[in-house]
Amino acid sequence: MTEHLPWVSALSWGVKQSFRTYVEAAGGAIEVRDGAERAEDGSFTFAAAPGGDLRLDADGKLAGRGAFLGEVRFEAHGGMLSVCLADPILEIGPAGGVVTVADSSARDYRLEVAQLDLGAMTSGESGEIVIPATVSMHGSQWLGDHYPPRTPLDPVRLILAPR
Repeated sequence: MTEHLPWVSALSWGVKQSFRTYVEAAGGAIEVRDGAERAEDGSFTFAAAPGGDLRLDADGKLAGRGAFLGEVRFEAHGGMLSVCLADPILEIGPAGGVVTVADSSARDYRLEVAQLDLGAMTSGESGEIVIPATVSMHGSQWLGDHYPPRTPLDPVRLILAPR
């Protein structure tokens, strides 16, 4: 009999709570589109794109690559602050896990914005995996050089569904 392991159906990530607070306190806006949704806690949910293989393996370790759909735009200061988070991808490889995003609505270029601490991964409430995340080198630039590399970000939450 084949074991039916759970697969990742959605990604929930708030990027960084203090960044969201700053954008809105500065009179800016946070806009979700193309399927992304904003939760009550301020985080953003992206549904899994077809064809991904991000999953928990038989040992309970995260493996594979998962692409997610949607876009979040952060804008403030008359456009001087403009950050686009489009179609995030979570990739798990031999060196660890990362989050990449398309950094414009054109989706023609991707940046590695976060590094994941897979060793600190935990199971959260209601069938989710919680992974601590930190700002990568490119992520620091993506967020306007306000957060140095390795600054903690909001954890990445993966919502699991049965196969």
